[in-house]
Amino acid sequence: MKLSGTLSFYFGKQFLFWVLGTFFAIMGIVYLLDAIELLRRGSDKELATLTLMLQMAALKAPQMGQTILPFATLFGAMLAFTRMTRSNELVVARAAGVSVWQFLLPALMIAFLIGVFKITVFNPVASVMTAKYEALENKILRDKGNFMALTDGGLWLREQTSTGHFVLHATGVAADGASLSGLTVLFFEGEDNFDARVDAAEATLKSGFWQMNNVILTTKNAIPETRSVYRLPTALTLENIQDSFSPPETMSFWELPKFISILESAGFSAVRHRLYWHALLASPLLLCAMVLIAATFSLRLTRRGGTMVWVSAGLFTGFFLYFASDLVFALGLSARIPEVLAAWTPATVTALLGCASLLHLEDG
Repeated sequence: MKLSGTLSFYFGKQFLFWVLGTFFAIMGIVYLLDAIELLRRGSDKELATLTLMLQMAALKAPQMGQTILPFATLFGAMLAFTRMTRSNELVVARAAGVSVWQFLLPALMIAFLIGVFKITVFNPVASVMTAKYEALENKILRDKGNFMALTDGGLWLREQTSTGHFVLHATGVAADGASLSGLTVLFFEGEDNFDARVDAAEATLKSGFWQMNNVILTTKNAIPETRSVYRLPTALTLENIQDSFSPPETMSFWELPKFISILESAGFSAVRHRLYWHALLASPLLLCAMVLIAATFSLRLTRRGGTMVWVSAGLFTGFFLYFASDLVFALGLSARIPEVLAAWTPATVTALLGCASLLHLEDG
């Protein structure tokens, strides 16, 4: 029997209603918990006002929403299918000749579209808000004055000093940030009062300082002088430098490919960013897989009884499959397995398990 458009619309509407309702309910709880945690962290900070902490919690919410979405899809789908099963709506549809694949098709299509919307629209918005959140967190809650950025023009680094700050620009990077070439360092007193300039052919990061070779030092009141070696004190370590690049969560889906090429051309590893980008691409498949897992357990209720047992089993399976992906991602980050395999394996395996379970339920 061919599924009518009216019935497809009804099934799709029920699925979307429960998924969105579950998503916003979980997001409300998460926002409240984040706001409380930020207020606790900012209790001894002068700039951490109530309004600002609530704004920071709101800026963090979209990124949390991307993590919550698979769970909301699983829980919402289980609620929708359970309600329609308990009310015998799906029983009547199946008695009329509608197969499980036919009434799951609207839910799968909606889940896929939600995944596409997430990576093309929601993710860019979330990345901008996450970047603003991290900037405020570093400034207000962590008291960090160091900033580092990698662009097409090279490496830019800003660090606070006792009298002001300096801005370092390098055209070349090697050894994952431990060695720089083509350096220009501008020293400022306060915010914008120029104090001195250093030009160097190369620099190496040592314990507590940058050791520069072949240096030209120019102060605001003196003639430029040449030095063979110059030491620039710094609080940065090699780990700080490698961790100071923009995390993939602060970059949109559309910006990541370009940034990955910049990282690799500068000599840095882009494994984390490639893994994150492929994980975003796999999001629609993961959401569809959650629908299949939800249907596997929800549709058994009227046949075999034990409602709470099957619902609990479905939730446990969803959590297990989702958190097991962290292990696979860790293997991808450590380069034990290719990033593409690490990003796509959880969604693919979950979808195959859901399909196999439904085939067994229908035809087994």
